[in-house]
Amino acid sequence: MKPTPLKENWNFPSGEPDIRHHVVIIGSGFGGLFAARALRRVRVRVTLIDRTNHHLFQPLLYQVATGILSEGQIAPATRDIFRNYDSMHVVVGEVQQIIPDEHTIEVSQFGGPRTIGYDSLIVACGSNTTYFGHDDYRKNASGMKSLDDALFLRSKIFGAFERAEAEEDEERRAELMTFVVIGGGPTGVEMAGQLKELSRRALRCNYRQINPASARVVLIEGTDRLVASMGERLSRIAARDLSRMGVEIHLHAMVTAMQDRVVEITRADGSTLRIDAATMVWTAGTEASPLGAELAARTGVDLDRAGRVRVAPDCSLLMALDDLPGVAEVAMQSGAHAAHTIGRRLKGDDAMRAFHYHDLGTLAVISRFRACAKVGPIKVGGLPGWLLWLVVHVTFLTGFKNRVGAMARWAVSFIGRGRYERALTGGWASGSEPS
Repeated sequence: MKPTPLKENWNFPSGEPDIRHHVVIIGSGFGGLFAARALRRVRVRVTLIDRTNHHLFQPLLYQVATGILSEGQIAPATRDIFRNYDSMHVVVGEVQQIIPDEHTIEVSQFGGPRTIGYDSLIVACGSNTTYFGHDDYRKNASGMKSLDDALFLRSKIFGAFERAEAEEDEERRAELMTFVVIGGGPTGVEMAGQLKELSRRALRCNYRQINPASARVVLIEGTDRLVASMGERLSRIAARDLSRMGVEIHLHAMVTAMQDRVVEITRADGSTLRIDAATMVWTAGTEASPLGAELAARTGVDLDRAGRVRVAPDCSLLMALDDLPGVAEVAMQSGAHAAHTIGRRLKGDDAMRAFHYHDLGTLAVISRFRACAKVGPIKVGGLPGWLLWLVVHVTFLTGFKNRVGAMARWAVSFIGRGRYERALTGGWASGSEPS
């Protein structure tokens, strides 16, 4: 916490130098966002660094991919979120390295190097999709961690139906209308459910040569049940509801080979199944940002199996504590806790206060008016679960305009059948693929 000379000096409007304690936050996700909000009441200046210019509400990426929401509704501009926070500077750039001994960060900003000094540092750089050692799968199965991922998938999904309409070969048409989702956690369940909802309802009567409802949606999970973190009862409900919608579920199945438009799975009994599919979505796991490994090497701390930095109970160094999951709620609470720790230390209170995580629950929407929700001791499915999902997501969306806009789109999509976000750009008619 000892102040160090800064590479960049700030001045007040009067021209006097701003020598307040400088906090740098790496990452504009949930951890960074909630840390920055908590610091507004502390006499510090803040620099927020991220390689994107937006805060991403990741739990709703699948709705961008399936045409329900626009990207702006789940990814408001960071500068707009903090437009009234005069003590914050936003830097759009990619962190190259952290040098703790010098209290500096090396950033690449639009191709040029930049050095930013800090007094306190909060690292909340999130996670990436992991393919569990099979990085060659990446070129065939898109992850669901970024806005680019969701927009790419949106083009793939709606483009597949357009191509199927023009295709005369029945085998090729069936391949185009087959969608494989790998990973049976909340994201995978939501994605599979919305793909089936899209094909059965939203695209009905839109085509003349194909029947979108005949689209095949395959969900692959390596364990014995879906959404395992929600408990056995909700897992059964999720599997039942998806099966009734027509989703093909394979449990105890592992992806053992993947090529362009082909995925091979091996079941628990050793049998294999080849699935021809033009669109594959990978939701099977996450790993920490590589920045965590570099920070661990420079500070001498350990990493957990997911590549996250192991931290002290007060979140000194952020964040792998008590094997907590890498979900939004953990990021929100730990980010705010780290900010409060900085505020207390600036007041002379160096006592360590352990971080206590309050589990806000897990939710997964299956289709319109049907969801699974586990909030504390409450475990509900069906319409009550969907209503709980609705309240939670409206509450945590950033900004009043985004909340109103999302509710309007949900009304159109869930009460009606509309999907506004279906535009295809680029050279689709000439046969080019999205990139």
